[in-house]
Amino acid sequence: MPRITALLVVALIATVPLHAQDTTQAVPIRATLTLSEALQQAQANSPAYRQVLNDAGPARWGVRQAYSQLFLPSADVSLGLGYTGAGSSTFGGTEFRQSSPSYNSSYDISLGWRLDGQTLTAPARAKALRRATSEQIAAGGVSLKADITTQYLTTLQAVAQVDVAEQQVKRNDDFLRLAQARYQVGQTTLLDVRQAEVTKSTSEVALLRARQAANEAKLELFRLMGIEPPAPVAEIALTDSFPVVEPQFDLQSLLQAAEQQNPNLRALRAQEDAAGAAVTAAKSQYLPTLNVSAGWSGFTQEFTNEDLLLSQQLSGAQAGYQSCLENNQIRTSAGLTPVNCLTANGLQDPSALDPAVVTAFHEQNNVFPFSFSRQPFSARLSISLPIFNGFSRELDVAQQQAQREDAAEQVRANRLLVRKSVEADYLQVQTAYSSIAVQQAARDAARDQLRLAQDRYRLGSGTALELSDAQNAVQGAEGAYVNAVYGYHIAIAALEAAVGRPLR
Repeated sequence: MPRITALLVVALIATVPLHAQDTTQAVPIRATLTLSEALQQAQANSPAYRQVLNDAGPARWGVRQAYSQLFLPSADVSLGLGYTGAGSSTFGGTEFRQSSPSYNSSYDISLGWRLDGQTLTAPARAKALRRATSEQIAAGGVSLKADITTQYLTTLQAVAQVDVAEQQVKRNDDFLRLAQARYQVGQTTLLDVRQAEVTKSTSEVALLRARQAANEAKLELFRLMGIEPPAPVAEIALTDSFPVVEPQFDLQSLLQAAEQQNPNLRALRAQEDAAGAAVTAAKSQYLPTLNVSAGWSGFTQEFTNEDLLLSQQLSGAQAGYQSCLENNQIRTSAGLTPVNCLTANGLQDPSALDPAVVTAFHEQNNVFPFSFSRQPFSARLSISLPIFNGFSRELDVAQQQAQREDAAEQVRANRLLVRKSVEADYLQVQTAYSSIAVQQAARDAARDQLRLAQDRYRLGSGTALELSDAQNAVQGAEGAYVNAVYGYHIAIAALEAAVGRPLR
C-alpha cells in the first residue's frame, strides 16, 4: 500500500499547478568579459592607476632640467616701452631737466650660466627620483592587477552563489510539488504544504539577494576598471574559468623572488637611493660657485614736442652766431680769414635754422620704438666660496641624512612585512586548497542526506521538517564549497601580489 501511494504522489507532481512567481528564468547574455580584457581596460582607464602614470612625465623632465642646468646657459629677452613727461628729477645730487615729454623703449638680451655643487649633483638625484617613480608605477600596476583579479574572482564567486541559490529554488519547488501531491492523496496535512510554500518563498528571496550581490560585484569590477558597463550588468557574463590545481610552490623560492621582485619593496629601495642622492647634493653646498653672464642692450628716446626743442636749438644757434661774429672781428683785426657764422651754427639766416639741420633733427628724433641705439656688449665672470651661513648647510645635511636613514628603516620594515605576507599567503593557499576537499566531502554528504530525506518523505516515513533541513544543509554545503574554491584562487592572487610576479 505505501508503494502504491508513493507512485500516485509521483504521478501527481507533474499535474499540480503552481502560481508563485518564477525567479529561476535565465537572464539573456549580451556581453562577455574575460580577465585579460578586464586587465587591459583597467590599465587604460583606471583613475587610480592613471594618476600614478601621470608622475612619469614630471620625472622625465626633471632629468632633462638637471642636465640643461649643467650644460646649457639660461637666456632671457626683454623689451620695454615707456613715457616720460617734461620736468626735472634729481639723481645722485644732480638735477636733470627735460623740457619735452618723450617716448622711450629698450631691449635687453642676457645669458647666464651657474655651476655649483647643487648643479653638479642634480642629474644623479633626478635620475634616482625618476627610477623611484618608475618603481612606484610598477607597484601600481601590480596592485591594479591584484585588485582586478581579486574582484573578478569575487564576482565569479557571487555568480556561482547565484547558481547555488537557483538550485535551492528548484529543490524547494520540487518539495512543494511533492507536498501538494501527498496532500491531494491524503498522506500529509496542509501544514506541510504551507511549510513548503514558505521554504520556497524564502529561497526565492535568497536567490534575488544572490543576484543583487552578483550585480553589485560586477559594478565594483567595472568601477575598478574605470569604465561604464557596456550593457546592463545582469546581462554581462564573466567567461574565464580557474581550475583547481594542487599548489607546488616552494616557500624559500617564493621568499627569494619577493626579495627581488616585490614592487613596493623595489619602490622603497629606489626612494632610499634618491634620499642618498639628496645627501650628496646637500654636502655639495660647501663647494664654490661659478657664475658667468653676458648681455646686449639698447634704447630709444623720442621727444614729442619737436617745436620746443627746435626753438631751443635755434636760440642756442643764435647765441653761437653772435659769439662767432665777435670772434670774426678779432680774427679780422689779426689778419685772419673770418668764419661763415651761419653755416658754422646751422643757420639759414640769423632768424631761422638751416632746413638740413631741421631735417636731420627730425630723423634723429624719429626712433621710437625700434630704432635702438646699441649699448656696449658686457660680460662677467665671478667665483664665490661660502664661508659661514649660520649653519644652514649643516642643518640641511643633517635633515637629508635623517631622511636617508628613515628611508633605510622603511625598506627594512617593508622587507619584514613582505616576508610575513608571503609566508602567510603561502600558508593560506595550502589551507584553502585543503579546505576544498573537506568542503567537497561535506557537500557530497549533504547531497546524499538530501536524497535519503527525499526518499523517506516520498514513502511517508520522513517529515517535511527533516526534508527542509536537508535542503538547507545542501545549500549551505554547496555555498561553502564555492567559497572554498574561490577562496583558494583569491589566496593565490594575494600570493602573486606579495611575490610580485605571476605564479600560474
